[in-house]
Amino acid sequence: MIGRRARRVAAREARDVVLGLTCMNDVTARDLQTKDVQYTRAKGFDTFAPLGPCIAVGLDGSALGVEGWVNNDRKQASNTRQLIFSIATLVEFVSFVMTLEPGDIISTGTPSGVGPVKAGDRVRVTVEGIGTLSNPVISDS
Repeated sequence: MIGRRARRVAAREARDVVLGLTCMNDVTARDLQTKDVQYTRAKGFDTFAPLGPCIAVGLDGSALGVEGWVNNDRKQASNTRQLIFSIATLVEFVSFVMTLEPGDIISTGTPSGVGPVKAGDRVRVTVEGIGTLSNPVISDS
């Protein structure tokens, strides 16, 4: 989460503009993702990007364990060391495209192991040093 207005931030200065880190459940409607050229609709529905349980301030995000669970089945287990792009690199890239404002979120992506969920499931995202975000899957109809 961005803590102050930022534009054209060099990677080496990224920590200066980051307020803290949190968990995000990057929900995607896969059927729409394959139909549409852009991901906007597939990722843009109400309730599709829950955050929490807190904002961990001062946490070094370079080597944190990350897990994703559906019900009681662990689907993902990785570490932020495995990110394709570091948090600092992402802040640099995004801030050269647009001005970042306090409260803006940059999602780093998700480890392998994603899969379908259905109404009645519970999805948990755990990040070391932050905690666990837990959400029920509820049908919109």
